[in-house]
Amino acid sequence: MPHENITDLARRGLTYDRYLELMAAEADRDPAGLDPEQTEKITFTGLNLHRARRIARTWRPADELAAAVAALPGPQLWLALTEPWCGDSAQCLPVFAILAGLRPDIDFRLLLRDQNPEVMDLYLTGGKRSIPIVIALDPDGQELFRWGPRPAAAQAVFEEARSEGLDKPAILERLHLFYGRDRGRALDAELTALLGGGAP
Repeated sequence: MPHENITDLARRGLTYDRYLELMAAEADRDPAGLDPEQTEKITFTGLNLHRARRIARTWRPADELAAAVAALPGPQLWLALTEPWCGDSAQCLPVFAILAGLRPDIDFRLLLRDQNPEVMDLYLTGGKRSIPIVIALDPDGQELFRWGPRPAAAQAVFEEARSEGLDKPAILERLHLFYGRDRGRALDAELTALLGGGAP
């Protein structure tokens, strides 16, 4: 798929506020008659909405990251591939929304992974449709940077838990414990380096 098509599709994507509205509607769905996987996703979405709102209230970029964003060439389109039930998205995408809000010429849009497989398959991680993935595009549709699906420090926690043979709920519990204790510092440092503001 040409970059221009991705850009056009991204511009029709959800704004972050609209994505939060979608999350809220999904979290309020009646689980009656749904299969266990769908019910679990509704539960996760409710937790994620709480996480995303908390981060939006409490997280602010370090000075180095704010400066790196201010120094970016613009305009830019930031596209996130995500799903409301994705815990890593809830922990990380509010940060991107806050950073995009620092610049009037950064347009942050979101596409749902499962409704856009042709886009998702352009940005696989190890052959998997891991989310979130954030891609920055210039006005010509050229990729400026790509990030995801989680900070390297969080990935290390995930891999360690998996190597211990923990089941999925235990792995996710440990991962979100990391996010809660880290308070966005790992992502802040990683994005500062990615955007040219120095090494993490």
